Amino acid sequence: MKTETGEVQPVLILAIETSCDETSVAVVKDGCEVLSNMISSQIETHRAFGGVVPEVASRKHVEVITLVIEQALEAAGVQPEQLTAVAVTQGPGLVGALLVGVVAAKSLSLAWGKPLIGTHHIAGHIYANRLVKELQYPNMTLVVSGGHTELVSMEREGKFRIIGRTRDDAVGEAYDKVARALGFPYPGGPHVDRLAREAEEAVPLPRVWLEPDSYDFSFSGLKSAVLNVVNQSKMKGLAPDVPGIARGFQESVVEVLVEKAVRAVKATQAKQLLLSGGVAANKGLREALTARCEAEGIELIIPPPVFCTDNAAMIGAAAYVKWRHDGSTPLDMVADPGFSLENWSVETY
Repeated sequence: MKTETGEVQPVLILAIETSCDETSVAVVKDGCEVLSNMISSQIETHRAFGGVVPEVASRKHVEVITLVIEQALEAAGVQPEQLTAVAVTQGPGLVGALLVGVVAAKSLSLAWGKPLIGTHHIAGHIYANRLVKELQYPNMTLVVSGGHTELVSMEREGKFRIIGRTRDDAVGEAYDKVARALGFPYPGGPHVDRLAREAEEAVPLPRVWLEPDSYDFSFSGLKSAVLNVVNQSKMKGLAPDVPGIARGFQESVVEVLVEKAVRAVKATQAKQLLLSGGVAANKGLREALTARCEAEGIELIIPPPVFCTDNAAMIGAAAYVKWRHDGSTPLDMVADPGFSLENWSVETY
């Protein structure tokens, strides 16, 4: 960004993320350098309920949002007058949780006289990869999270096209349901991942490929297959082979994810494959995808775990793209729990 004298100044974006159960605020420089990334997690609060309770999540966001904003500015060593803009997750997510962030961002935008940038949550997950390495286009992203499982093609910067998505459960949702059936507390995904890698043998479970040319996913049937194995063991008076079931489940999920992602890369001639979303922290998936991409000669980018789960740095990275091409968002924007990724694509080039 140039000043009136022609001096180039960095774009400093304060970003806010409150779409679910993490209250996060970050300061990001030029869309790729994280100056601060503060995260207040609610996992311990929701564990008692076995999952996220929307009303509780919203109240927790209200309690800590001001403090986390102050911490992010202090950690970055940035004053409000130095900021270029304020960004916030507009959707998708829990509507009450989103509203806390949107109201906070609008208030700061008005108080500080800074432009507002409404940002898509999944675009944030995708552009978390730019915090690791510069992106090349076209590329392909495998999005795997608690609420989303998608293959997203980007022909150019900020232009999203979903070519495949789950038809029922998202992969993170399936992990949590299977973990609950195996007796693990919320969040159950890390427990399943750990046991799967420790098990000596896998309990055979089906792979759901759908139509031969489809890039869609389905995990509901696999979840039911796990429940059948558990129930059959109990009916026989036997203890379920929990490690073996965890490994069988994870191998089924990972094989389908990896195969369809690699096929999508080849079909679209993508230059890079990006992995995004909370389940991108899964070690089994990371290892399998890394090995397959090395064998296929595909450049793979995976963010570190802190940028896989919900965080504000990823929102700052995506907001920078929107700011460069489309500018700011009107102050009358609303939180949108069903926000379309493709509709958020940048317009101007």
